[in-house]
Amino acid sequence: MAAAASARIVASVRGRKPCWTGTPEVYFAKPIDNSRVVRVEDPQRSREMKYFGAALACLFLLVMTFAWQHFKAIEYGYKIEALRMQRDSLLETSRALHLEEASLRDPERIDVLARKLGMQPSQPGQVLRMDTVTPDAGAPVFASAAPLQIFAK
Repeated sequence: MAAAASARIVASVRGRKPCWTGTPEVYFAKPIDNSRVVRVEDPQRSREMKYFGAALACLFLLVMTFAWQHFKAIEYGYKIEALRMQRDSLLETSRALHLEEASLRDPERIDVLARKLGMQPSQPGQVLRMDTVTPDAGAPVFASAAPLQIFAK
């Protein structure tokens, strides 16, 4: 009976019919109980693993610091480039505004606009410069208005 059971096991393992030409292969299922096995701790191996873990942690921190610096450098490069573009744009706007100011301050243009509005050049004595008038040190200064003169053509 044991031979028939072992033949069935061999047949199921090999996937074919049993052949009785040699010694039959017998497999026994033996339950193994490792519940009472206690692992003995090796202090040297434990120390080596601690050093290895510390070395890996240092290497990890080194790599992460390098990566952080690298990505920050790239980010700052983008920020610098954006600020350069903004500066160039502001410089161009400033140049355009200076040209516009110069064209608006052109005395010939102002003279043409004043004549279109009916204005005439000032007469001698009509304009008093405030920086040339020197009042007495203790005397109060009062504002005065000259009568308005209208010249008709």
